[in-house]
Amino acid sequence: MAEKMESEAIVNYTARAEKAEAEIQALEAEIRQIQDPSCISEDDITPELAKLQTENGKLKYRIMHLKRSITEEEAKAGSHMANILGVVSNIFEFAIKSAFPNMPDPPLNVTVSTKIEFGDYQCNSAMAISGLLKASGQKVNPREIAQNIINCVPENSFFSKIEIAGPGFINVHLNKVFIAEQVTELLKEGVKPPLLDGKKRVVVDFSSPNIAKEMHVGHLRSTIIGESISRLCTFVGHDVLRINHVGDWGTQFGMLITHLKDKFPNFKTVSPPIGDLQAFYKESKVLFDADEDFKKRAYQAVVKLQAHDPEYHLAWQLICDVSRKEFQKIYDRLGVTLVERGESFYQDLMVDLIKDLEAQGKLVTEEGRKLMWSDKSTIPLTMVKTDGGYTYDTSDMAALKQRLVDERGDWLIYVVDQGQAMHFQAIFGAAEKLPWLDPKKHRVEHVGFGVVLGEDRKKFKTRSGDTVRLVDLLDEGLAKARASLEQKERHKVLNKEELKAAENAIAYGCIKYADLSHKRNLDYVFSFDKMLDDKGNTAVYLLYACTRIRSIIRNAGQTSEGLRQAAATTPLALEHPTEWRLAITILKFTEIICRILDDLFLHTLCEYLYELSQVFTDFYDVCYCVEKDRKTGEVIKVHMSRLLLCEATSSIMTAGFNILGITPVEKM
Repeated sequence: MAEKMESEAIVNYTARAEKAEAEIQALEAEIRQIQDPSCISEDDITPELAKLQTENGKLKYRIMHLKRSITEEEAKAGSHMANILGVVSNIFEFAIKSAFPNMPDPPLNVTVSTKIEFGDYQCNSAMAISGLLKASGQKVNPREIAQNIINCVPENSFFSKIEIAGPGFINVHLNKVFIAEQVTELLKEGVKPPLLDGKKRVVVDFSSPNIAKEMHVGHLRSTIIGESISRLCTFVGHDVLRINHVGDWGTQFGMLITHLKDKFPNFKTVSPPIGDLQAFYKESKVLFDADEDFKKRAYQAVVKLQAHDPEYHLAWQLICDVSRKEFQKIYDRLGVTLVERGESFYQDLMVDLIKDLEAQGKLVTEEGRKLMWSDKSTIPLTMVKTDGGYTYDTSDMAALKQRLVDERGDWLIYVVDQGQAMHFQAIFGAAEKLPWLDPKKHRVEHVGFGVVLGEDRKKFKTRSGDTVRLVDLLDEGLAKARASLEQKERHKVLNKEELKAAENAIAYGCIKYADLSHKRNLDYVFSFDKMLDDKGNTAVYLLYACTRIRSIIRNAGQTSEGLRQAAATTPLALEHPTEWRLAITILKFTEIICRILDDLFLHTLCEYLYELSQVFTDFYDVCYCVEKDRKTGEVIKVHMSRLLLCEATSSIMTAGFNILGITPVEKM
């Protein structure tokens, strides 16, 4: 019976949505018709224009109302969470355009209020509009402009009050019923992504270590940032391909294969003991630099490898497999998922690329090299060297084409250090001259980041001056996390499994959060002492905050499933100012996600989670969720509405942690 009712509801909703969409299309066609200059008579242009503007405003209002109805229906269906800032912005965009129909692209400035007494959101457009009118010879007081905007705000169920403050600020107080409904929906349906404009195929290029070399601290930022961006895009419903563009081709493989054949001539039948590839690489490099015969044979090995000689290809594959196993150990510890597409993957594609570029007349020959110019760089791309070989420019252009054409990527993201900014600017600029990259259809961007510094503010290195191995860094994090927990005597109250889970959560969480909480295009100082601080904006503080909320819910004798069911029948009161502020902060999550999708700066999410935890602390300090008998410790009263706010906070924090790649635990 329930399934039948749900099915009928979906059918009814679909029919209403289709009908509304049809009405919207008809209305938009009508608008286009009345906006046609041929409708305006030259004899009475002013009256006709005024009539058209009035009619246009009415039709636009009807369209906005219909579109909002569809959005509300979709939100009720539980597939998306409302973007409150987006809702407020849309209403004021309509009001401003209605109030000033002759102003092209009037400024829209809607922000979250900084103080609760100023309401929940502010529209600060009046002053900017006043400046534009003044520049055109019209002197209008910003407060008059603000009043004009308010007069054009359509009737809606989102606002409870709008008022003018100061020189022309418009303070917006949200409707308590609307906010309570949104939080209740979150509790019943779980944390959902915002409503976006279609599902995209997203290709994220990150991590990219070199075969036969160990992963070091230089790979840390690309790996952590790239994984979080991938998780973000997956959360909002995009189809994500995570690519590990490993360095698995080139001259160095000639010397590695030659050394392998010399040292282990029976490698085809007996697996050689080359677990320490770093040492093996150093041995081969010494021979390459000192022995001319070895160097000659190494170059010959490169030629045979590129010609797909079976024996040399087997040796190459063996070396790659050893590296892959070591890389995977790191990725498993960090919870990172990748599909390997090394430089070797694009070797044959580069041949086709050059033929394609020559056929299109995009290459110029200078001093034996084949170059391609980009409008966004003063230095040309070298597509073919004088000896006929290819370059990083060639492989990156071939990869770009493959991801757009074969993978049908809509959005390509390259998480590579800031030092490569000029290179990618040239690559993207050159690709825009080609038929397979359309800037109007495709979003292609370089997500740059700064370097990791030691506490001396120099490049992070070991005391001996060597590059810090990533495995050593993770091991040190585990040791320090364990010591921190033991110092707090948590090993006395947690069992073995709980202690291990807390140790991993803190160690890997603090390393990731320290990176992601800093603006990615800046350098940051790596300090375990700061990372493991349980005060301030750190992973440890947030993990403890989330664990504390779960403890409150357990002490009340409740579970997440029980609270989900209770949300259907328990109204949220939101009477106390801290209850209201917490509910508003919880619902900011969606607008934060939308902002990060625009700029891919993940520190914004970290700042939001820190703000949410602080707001929750303020709420919990003054609003009792569970009342106990002081003598017996027995629970005598549970404030279910407030407990639901606890559950909503925990759900949002957990969703944020998942995007950041951090694992919360029930006990710490």
